[in-house]
Amino acid sequence: MQALAREMNLSETTFILSRDPATEAREGKKVRIFTVEQELPFAGHPTLGTALHLYASEFASNSEKANQITLDLKIGKISVQFTANSGKAGCNRVDGKVFGEMRQRDPEFGTTFSREEIARVIGIGVDEIPSEWPIQSVSTGLTFTMVPFRHQQTLSNLKFTYAQAAEFLKSSGANFFYFLCPERRDGRIEARARMFFYGGEDPATGSAAGCAASWMARHGIANSDEQVLIRQGVECGRPSELFVRATREGERVTNVPVGGYAVEILRGTVVL
Repeated sequence: MQALAREMNLSETTFILSRDPATEAREGKKVRIFTVEQELPFAGHPTLGTALHLYASEFASNSEKANQITLDLKIGKISVQFTANSGKAGCNRVDGKVFGEMRQRDPEFGTTFSREEIARVIGIGVDEIPSEWPIQSVSTGLTFTMVPFRHQQTLSNLKFTYAQAAEFLKSSGANFFYFLCPERRDGRIEARARMFFYGGEDPATGSAAGCAASWMARHGIANSDEQVLIRQGVECGRPSELFVRATREGERVTNVPVGGYAVEILRGTVVL
């Protein structure tokens, strides 16, 4: 599986492992996720994309099926809910777009880092990182360090490679940085985001988006249960939109849904 993922050279490659129907009904579809370098316990977009494939396949054979697909991942069971109505958070079979939403695991908040240290590692001025929001590692299954930016233009102009921070990330316990610039406009909050990994820039990172929603709710950037639109992939020419929110109850953050539209774009056959 690792060799095939490396050959595909995509952000992630997933493998659906068949097992008996009784086990699948109880535990969900067994799925493993690989980047070109390693197996991941969880990743957002491979989860949504794989669930969409299974959802579409089941719809083709059973139009009365449920609108929920459960995947059995390394971190446990994750369910993806597909909405059957058209609209902002709906499903439109006419143009092929489907809106799917998963509830991620409740977040774990980890280490905080100094602005000076992170600014040095990523190569920006320390004043470009706002002092009122912490730089913090967060995990809903995969650990990301949230790095807020003060100005969107600085984020857009950022020249960064995973290699320049690989040693720091390894020692910090985080898998990747997630750079984001949240702004409230006309009563709603949007965030521009960027994420770099081994193969370059990732156009959309669902696992990091769940961490970002949790981080924003925890630190009062977004209100509890307030929907946030994260725009990612603009700078690499592959724009994406992720709809996220999280519930804050005192110091505890829970209920982290991450959703977006998905569409099948390619089918093929691999001969081993």
